[in-house]
Amino acid sequence: MYAFSTCWNAHRHADGRAMLREIRELGFDYAELSHGTRISLLPGILEAVEAGEIKISSLHNFCPLPMGVTFPAPNLFQFSAEAPRERELAVRYTLKTLEFATRVGAPAVVLHLGSVDMKDYTSRLKRLVESGEKDSPRYEKLCAEATSRREAKKEKFVERTYETLRRILPEAQARGLKLGVENREALEEIPLETDFPFLFREFDGAPLGYWHDTGHAQIKENLGLIHHALHLESLADRLVGFHIHDTQFPARDHCAPGTGTVNFAALKPFVRPEHIKVFEFSPTVTREDALRGIAHVKAIWGED
Repeated sequence: MYAFSTCWNAHRHADGRAMLREIRELGFDYAELSHGTRISLLPGILEAVEAGEIKISSLHNFCPLPMGVTFPAPNLFQFSAEAPRERELAVRYTLKTLEFATRVGAPAVVLHLGSVDMKDYTSRLKRLVESGEKDSPRYEKLCAEATSRREAKKEKFVERTYETLRRILPEAQARGLKLGVENREALEEIPLETDFPFLFREFDGAPLGYWHDTGHAQIKENLGLIHHALHLESLADRLVGFHIHDTQFPARDHCAPGTGTVNFAALKPFVRPEHIKVFEFSPTVTREDALRGIAHVKAIWGED
């Protein structure tokens, strides 16, 4: 199943039906409702779904956005937050997302799980790579420092994330929904690549799977932190779906496929027809470039 995310066009529309019609006109039977879905778009979305104009593949938490929030905000409330109030809000609005997923007939919800509270090492590493210092002692020292500090601090943040998930998963189970945990582009965000197996072991049997973001993984490969295809292979048996976009070196993502550094052919062995494959493009991508990018991926991965 291929789908197209409303992160590309939600900002341009005041009417949810018109927003989804634009995606339907790109040739898609399915759309993902992004984390930029304002409450004002909901009536039109429901009209389009109920009229059978389009189906909803998935929702990206938080969807709809909380009242008064008008910009994409997937990290608005973090599962890992130290403040109990923030975690309560994360639970409340995730449960609202699950409720809306049921209402529009979507089978899956994509989650961000939070982060370790520490300095922003990722931005500093990106700047060094951009300036050609990826192989420098300075870069290696900063990588080592980031890893050391993250490992020293992460335990409590991971524990709080697990506690929050335990409150959400029973509702997902009851609604027949699959939750997809997305890989993130920042070193500070949870889960770390090496921690995904521990996450799935902790929640074995729960409706929790892996959501692979091609652009985020490529950023980390460009930074020398992972091997993109090997990372995907290691989690292929838990894979629920994809966010598909390209990354222009080193870290400009959400670009049209074929314009950056993602090797989509190397990922093809792990792609299955049952996976939800969502094109997730920046609003700056033109319609023409979007169509070329879609065709580029389908030529490699197939039409299913």
